[in-house]
Amino acid sequence: MNSHSFDFDEIVEFRGHHSEKWDGMERQFGIPAQEGLAMWVADMDFRAPPSVIARVRDVAESGIFTYFGDLREYHDSIIWWMRERHGWQIESDAIFTTHGLVNAVALCIQAYTNPGDGVVVMSPVYHAFGRVVRANDRQLVECPLAVAPDGTFQMDFDRWDGMMTGNARMLILCSPHNPGGRVWTVEELRGVADFARRHDLILVSDEIHHDLVFPGHRHTVMPLADTGIADRLVVLSATSKSFNVAGMHCGNAIIHDPALRAAFARQIARMAISPNAMSLHMTPALYSPEGAAWLDACVAYLDGNHQLFREGVQAIPGVRMAPMQGTYLAWVDFSGTGMDQAEIAARVAGRARIAASPGPAFGLGGDQHLRFNLAMPRARIREAVERLQAAFDDLQ
Repeated sequence: MNSHSFDFDEIVEFRGHHSEKWDGMERQFGIPAQEGLAMWVADMDFRAPPSVIARVRDVAESGIFTYFGDLREYHDSIIWWMRERHGWQIESDAIFTTHGLVNAVALCIQAYTNPGDGVVVMSPVYHAFGRVVRANDRQLVECPLAVAPDGTFQMDFDRWDGMMTGNARMLILCSPHNPGGRVWTVEELRGVADFARRHDLILVSDEIHHDLVFPGHRHTVMPLADTGIADRLVVLSATSKSFNVAGMHCGNAIIHDPALRAAFARQIARMAISPNAMSLHMTPALYSPEGAAWLDACVAYLDGNHQLFREGVQAIPGVRMAPMQGTYLAWVDFSGTGMDQAEIAARVAGRARIAASPGPAFGLGGDQHLRFNLAMPRARIREAVERLQAAFDDLQ
């Protein structure tokens, strides 16, 4: 296999490797791992890129696991990636490393808001946002996304303006959007920035899926949307979703404003946070030409998976899947079947033996929906479609 040929069709055995998605499926859904298809937790059923496997092997064989003392290669790889892949020029001093992006969100909440303050999200949205907001004794403010006839999510600023009471201090944007698969346009991002400015909100833009964008769409990092809000903007990024290394728990908060940097740095100091040395070795191996080649091949493969899955589930009467513009997470609407969430779950988990994330966990607008992870070998996507069609065959 040459460096630009990757086998995403390989069935990699994740069971028995402490995989939450596979080994936790029976505990969470009552589906034994040997019987089920795990399509819930957002990581991939592919091996990590060869470049990072080689780097980890080199580190292991060195036998050297000391405190990590030089961040230049690590920072340079992030700067290179953002410039080459996203056209965004950043500086080393803007980069703060966290233990993943949920940790970064929590640090932002602690650094920029106080207990009792409101934190705005656009629902339905990644469920960890609400969990962390509530755990920090802040109020979760859910602004419902509008839904186009094809199931695509849309911003609804006029409605959201009427919901603001003056208590909110922060807005968390999911860009691209999980679970809807939307890649927001420049015009929509400018609308978000204007909304944040109108209501005096710190804007935390979680862009963890920014490398997973399908042909015909383009992700714009928030600072390049010409929004002029650097004084209230924090951008979050990570290698974890792009390269299937979520277990390394490494993310970045990229902050250009000096006052916001200082507040974030104080919170990191309070928590005594320092990054894991292995993640600092791994990131340069991922943010590299070799990593880019793997990622391009992976995105093309995921695009094929999403087209196959969408065609298959929409053949079930009453089932609709929002068109995916990015991510590997499919948002499927079962409301047209007339079934409630319990019956939908009974058919998908009980009959089809598929573990998918329940829609209500994502907040307002999630009822009668499920989120399916499509980052798996295509043979398993075909199997999932067959199982789902059989589970709803009485609707045919």
